Amino acid sequence: MSENSKIGKYKFVAEPFHVDFTGRLTMGVLGNHLLNCAGFHASDRGFGIAELNEDNYTWVLSRLAIELDEMPYQYEDFTICTWVENVYRLFTDRNFALLDKDGRKIGYARSVWAMISLNTRKPADLLALHGGSIVDYVCDEPCPIGKPSRIKVNSAEQAEALKAKYSDIDINGHVNSIRYIEHIMDLFPIEMYKEKRIRRFEMAYVAESYYGDELTFFKDEPEDGVFDIEVKKNGDEVVCRSKIVFTEK
Repeated sequence: MSENSKIGKYKFVAEPFHVDFTGRLTMGVLGNHLLNCAGFHASDRGFGIAELNEDNYTWVLSRLAIELDEMPYQYEDFTICTWVENVYRLFTDRNFALLDKDGRKIGYARSVWAMISLNTRKPADLLALHGGSIVDYVCDEPCPIGKPSRIKVNSAEQAEALKAKYSDIDINGHVNSIRYIEHIMDLFPIEMYKEKRIRRFEMAYVAESYYGDELTFFKDEPEDGVFDIEVKKNGDEVVCRSKIVFTEK
């Protein structure tokens, strides 16, 4: 199997309802596209959600790191490429490249996924899936950005609090991973987005939250333009952490 055949390529358009007031694609929409491409790529190779659900398994996103030179502009075509970098017994590394309308690479992303049992919610052995054939799709395409980092938040002062509502809940019955991204984006005033853009964005998912849970957000700024964020549910249990690096436009 050639290296090129191991890479999935998927084309999109930056629709008007997918951009913010600057006319650029939002981080939440980009995150959705990345997750969809991961799903398309896995399904095309027999490891998609539908196939796994038949055996009571599913994929869960553990970590995500995105680095961008720019975002696609309204109505522009763009392409997302994705490939599997590594497969271990309990998790797999999947990478992405974001290409603009001219085929120029304008961003990359790294992600870590686990396969879990829908019955026990515990990780399953990836190397036992389909006789371990998932390793046939490992690709050595480079991804020149740093891996997701460890995020530590020291602040005890709430930056925001909200209750998980209908629009937060996905088909699995818990808060959608992209909704956390959107809520975290809302922690910053619009002036921040007028003056700066996001250079790097990270998410680390720790636990699930559900309809009616009280979500509290804590934010640190360890250095200028760098923010560490922690989200807890119902007072004390961490559900996710995020790191955002802003840079001048």
